[in-house]
Amino acid sequence: MEPTVIFKIANGIAMIGWIVMAVLHHRPLTYKIIFNGIVLLLCMLYASVIVWSFTDPQNGGNFSSLEGVMTLFKNPKAVLAGWVHYLAFDMMVGLFIVHNSAKNEISRWLVMPCLFFNFMFGPVGLLLYYILLSVKKRNPVADIF
Repeated sequence: MEPTVIFKIANGIAMIGWIVMAVLHHRPLTYKIIFNGIVLLLCMLYASVIVWSFTDPQNGGNFSSLEGVMTLFKNPKAVLAGWVHYLAFDMMVGLFIVHNSAKNEISRWLVMPCLFFNFMFGPVGLLLYYILLSVKKRNPVADIF
C-alpha cells in the first residue's frame, strides 16, 4: 500500500476519534472508544509503518543527530511514521484533557478550544488546558494527577 493511502486512512481514523471526543465528551464510553479503538489502532499502524520504514534500504537516517533525523524525514515512509506518531500521541493527550476536565468538573465548552489546539498544534493545546486548570483550581499540578 502506498504511504499516501495509509496517510489518508490514519487521518480518517484520527478525525473519528476527535469527533467522538467532542460529541461524547465526559462519558466513560468515550475513553473506551478512543483508547481501545482509536489510539491502539494508531499505535499498531505506527508499529507497522516504522518497521516498513526502517527496512527500506533508502532510509539512511538515524536519531543521533539533527542531520540524521532530517535524512530520515526525506523518506516518505519515515514521514508517515512520524505523522502517525503525532496522531496517536496527540489523541492520547486529548483523551487525558477530556478525562481530567471531567474529574475537575470543567465545562466542555471551556475545554473545546484546548482540544482544538491540541488537535492542531499538540503541546499548545496541553499548555492552554494547564492554564485553564490553573485558573479554575488553586493547585493545578495536584489536580493533574
